[in-house]
Amino acid sequence: MGEVSPLGFSVSGSAAIIFVGVFLAFSTAYTASSNGLEQMNDARSAVDDEALERQNTAISITNATYNDSTGTLTVDVVNEGSTELSVGVVDVLVDNTYRTNISVQEVAGDAETDLWLPGERLHLELSVPSPPNRVKIVSGPGIAVTEVL
Repeated sequence: MGEVSPLGFSVSGSAAIIFVGVFLAFSTAYTASSNGLEQMNDARSAVDDEALERQNTAISITNATYNDSTGTLTVDVVNEGSTELSVGVVDVLVDNTYRTNISVQEVAGDAETDLWLPGERLHLELSVPSPPNRVKIVSGPGIAVTEVL
């Protein structure tokens, strides 16, 4: 009556080991899927924020003139949207050629700032070897405006 079967212990022990293994596997899978879902939600949120920024961004060229005697193209652009923009990520294309030789780049008369707030004017001056036909300004969020000269 007091005998313990060796088979009974091994079945109970095996069941406990299997239970612990299933528990560990489930907790690992849950953690991995939870982290993946969180990263996916963060990415969706970032895409939504970028779309809202593009929707609230508007720029317009108020002046684009070329000085034949100095070879200087002067462009004034106004931030007409409700989004603050970065001057450092503004791109200039002259006759479909990307230009980096901007000699003057100032917002509301300030050449030191990188912040281009709504309602402010960005003044650009760059050397161009011949009179251009058109100039295109592209803001950081990807909103562009073109002026035919």
